[in-house]
Amino acid sequence: MRDLPFMLDLVLAVLVVVGAAFALVGAYGLAKFRDFLKRLHGPTKASTVGVGAVLLASIGYFAAAGKASLHELLITLFVFMTAPVAAHLLVKAAMHVDPRLRPPGGPPQESPAGSDAKLPD
Repeated sequence: MRDLPFMLDLVLAVLVVVGAAFALVGAYGLAKFRDFLKRLHGPTKASTVGVGAVLLASIGYFAAAGKASLHELLITLFVFMTAPVAAHLLVKAAMHVDPRLRPPGGPPQESPAGSDAKLPD
């Protein structure tokens, strides 16, 4: 394999280091926070950016080496599309199990069927 230009090596190295740092921060947030919602926030945000940076470095390396592939791009799109959806579903499930997690002033409660009485605000 031939050597890459210095500037490209530098950019790719920075992307890998930044990606690893974001993944480390996400793992630290998962281990350190006590609340479920805070624990979920750290890995979904930081780790997604970390994986994205590492995959961008991989795309750049293989494109410069002449072996470009769509695999890394498809993995990046998959991670960016599925991580927020999975986090959203986990939060909805947690709020369903524990109503105390719901934010105050949420949607109004439905009145019982056949009842014309209004619920207090």
